[in-house]
Amino acid sequence: MHAYKVLWIDVTQKTWKVKNYPIPPYLGPVDIGIRIHLEEVESFKEEVFSGTNVLFLGTGPFAGGKIFGTHRLVAVFRSPESLGLHVSEMGGVGYKFVRSGVNGFAIFGKSPEPVVIFVEGSSEGINLRFETIGKEKLKEIYHNYHGYKGTYALTKYLLDNYSDFFIKNKARAVVVGEGAFSTKFGSLVSIDINPEKKELIQGSEDFAGRAGPGSVLAQAHGVVGLVVGGEASPQVPEVFSDVKRFAKFFQEVTSRDYTSAVNSATLKYRFDPKIGAGGTFGSNYPYYKEWLPTFCFNSIYLKREFRKKLADLILSYYWKPFKELTFEQAKTWKTCGEPCPVACKKVWKGKKVDYEPFQGIGPLIGVFNLDLASKIVDLIDQKGLDAIGTGHVVMFLLEAVQKELLTCEELGISEPPCLDPFKLNPKAWEVNGKLAIEIIEGLVSKKNKILSLIAEKGLRQAINYLENLYEDRITSVGLSFRDLALYQPYGEGGYMTPNFYWTKGFLIPIFVTGKYWTDYCLAFTSPEEFAKQVYQRAIKELSLSNAAFCRFHRGWAENLIPSLYQQLGISEYEEKIKEVYRNIGIYNLKAKALPQPLESEKAIDIFCTLAEELSLSKWYTKFTKNKKRAYLEWFERFYLTYLSLVGIS
Repeated sequence: MHAYKVLWIDVTQKTWKVKNYPIPPYLGPVDIGIRIHLEEVESFKEEVFSGTNVLFLGTGPFAGGKIFGTHRLVAVFRSPESLGLHVSEMGGVGYKFVRSGVNGFAIFGKSPEPVVIFVEGSSEGINLRFETIGKEKLKEIYHNYHGYKGTYALTKYLLDNYSDFFIKNKARAVVVGEGAFSTKFGSLVSIDINPEKKELIQGSEDFAGRAGPGSVLAQAHGVVGLVVGGEASPQVPEVFSDVKRFAKFFQEVTSRDYTSAVNSATLKYRFDPKIGAGGTFGSNYPYYKEWLPTFCFNSIYLKREFRKKLADLILSYYWKPFKELTFEQAKTWKTCGEPCPVACKKVWKGKKVDYEPFQGIGPLIGVFNLDLASKIVDLIDQKGLDAIGTGHVVMFLLEAVQKELLTCEELGISEPPCLDPFKLNPKAWEVNGKLAIEIIEGLVSKKNKILSLIAEKGLRQAINYLENLYEDRITSVGLSFRDLALYQPYGEGGYMTPNFYWTKGFLIPIFVTGKYWTDYCLAFTSPEEFAKQVYQRAIKELSLSNAAFCRFHRGWAENLIPSLYQQLGISEYEEKIKEVYRNIGIYNLKAKALPQPLESEKAIDIFCTLAEELSLSKWYTKFTKNKKRAYLEWFERFYLTYLSLVGIS
């Protein structure tokens, strides 16, 4: 690859052009997306839903070759949640997008009517066309199209009405749902398809949801779908396009057999015979057990013996039915759409089951019923919402009602939740699942003032409003709204919700969070030492994202990446990737979206309870004496070390 080709699509003028970004010096989609935002469009100067907030979607420099896990589609954009630069990814999409003859897509400007962009590549060049879908027609499709709803309905509609395009170009669509138009946490959704049969391959869908890329595509650009394919041959070095040559190359670099290395490193996501299951859902529950958060994260306050009882209920009611059907009976495993031996998509009764979505509206809110959880996750996916962000909103609102900061009538739910873990009764907790559905429907439709506020402003700014609106009630109850929520604050109004693990690694101040660019192990080292661990892990994870590698392959891939880039003519790779990370920090500085200390008591308590659980007498003593002062000391020491490592003073 001599140049990374980016198709600039002006949605306002309905025009396009191709711009080349040479490799070297550029490294891949994250690097180029950052350069576009930081230097070319300077999106930090405009409102987040301005047409200048380019949604950059890029494949990796190794896409089109025969290396497993290299066909993710990477989104780079200014987040409507954090207000800083963010990176989000979806698996398998790049496998068909590389057929367009370009490597990246920079979408800017705004269409007054919802529009779908079709990109077709051939040996003769690139063709684009824009197809408008009227707003009323779009609503009708989302509501119900041939038995499908939301993002699934829109994908099916495109497949039915443009089947010739899909068949000819082996194309794939990326779409948004209703939630992308009405909230700040809309996702990008891509469902693999069988074009000849006009069928959706449910279970092979994937999502780029973190930080709201779908909301950017919908609200900043008026785009509801991007359909890409073609007959162009991707340009990759021959060593990557021939399986035998790459296996030989791998052997020379690592002294290991390629197939064996892949199988060994991906055991968790494929199938672990020790537990009789695989995938993130299949592996996490028997591995983490009582360390996984339940009941609005309030399990951090429970004794370990009682948490073990809850973990046993989860394994019995939630995990075991999944294991029996998906691994012992049906054995329905799928890939994200690219050829891959891992087949990490574990499907239960037609629904892809992953840990994060099913945790956020499952045990986190007391739902231990897999049928009910599947229904809720499917609704989130149909609406095109980020599953992790939505889980946090649902968790916060249910607890606000339970703690009498809000009433059922104010929230628009039919009855109070049951968030008492001591009932040890999964049947009694199922009401929370019913209420989650009511909340999600209400968020997207903006059913009332409170749900409209959260949808439009995001969690942090909405909480600031609620603190003022219900000041007397807060005084009466003796508890604030802010102390119920978990988020990392950025600047004056930005935020990001953490992944569903009981670890400080997801609640520390770094530039791209809400994903795995951190050290999330169960440990509690000094702030300075932890900053070094986080920075090292962030660089490794950024390397994977920038190469569009699936992180499920990180066990064998991340140390190989510098050698892969040498084949592209790039040396001193580590210093270059550190510069990419530094540029993210510079952008966030310009966007006034720097990390801030935690604002929620519950978030700080994650630090306190970990110090106690891990028997760290020094820090536990500090937290016991004055937890906010102890946390601020930890924060300041961590943050100063982290900024120094990044290279920002």
